[in-house]
Amino acid sequence: MESEMGDGAFAQATAGTMMEALGMVVEVAERERVRIRMPVDHRTRQPFGLLHGGASVALAETAASLGTMLNIDGAREVAVGIEINANHIRAKRDGQVVGEAVPLHRGRRTMVWDIRITDEEDRLIAVSRCTVAVVPRRRDSDS
Repeated sequence: MESEMGDGAFAQATAGTMMEALGMVVEVAERERVRIRMPVDHRTRQPFGLLHGGASVALAETAASLGTMLNIDGAREVAVGIEINANHIRAKRDGQVVGEAVPLHRGRRTMVWDIRITDEEDRLIAVSRCTVAVVPRRRDSDS
């Protein structure tokens, strides 16, 4: 993985999460671009055998949230998705999809990301836009 963050810490943070459950693999994690691969298999298909729209949205929000995390001070702030939309363009039954996120806006309190989900032949499967809030990290005594 090409990354601006420590791979060991990242792997530990994603263990037991939706990323792991859906088989997501981060290929690129940079401040200007995040690329995550996800299988289209029993974990990500809906009952009719097609890639579930919710899995596509989970991939998109994951990419946007990771991109936001790379642009903030993780010791003081946390990234929280606050809005997402998606247009599903093409059906996908098997193989892999890739979500690639690029920032449209990187502010102090919100970031907006454009995410394109494509297949192995670079065909467009879905497009998404996600807004991520940057909020102060809670202290343990605040819990």
